[in-house]
Amino acid sequence: MPKKKKVTKKLRRGGVAKSTPSSSRLAELAEAQEILLPELAARVAAIEHLLIEKGLCSYDELKQARTFIDTREA
Repeated sequence: MPKKKKVTKKLRRGGVAKSTPSSSRLAELAEAQEILLPELAARVAAIEHLLIEKGLCSYDELKQARTFIDTREA
């Protein structure tokens, strides 16, 4: 009875590796971020607009709050 040969595939130079589960998950997260961040920014802008419209704070106060947050992150 003849022996079976193992079949192995060699990658050519410049070959593309298969996508691993972690890289596909990373791609999913990046896509979700591209969708969620603009939506979140729009909601924050809407809330800021309402705060000014209702007279609960001024534009300058919002600007100062943003500056405060920016300095805390740095």
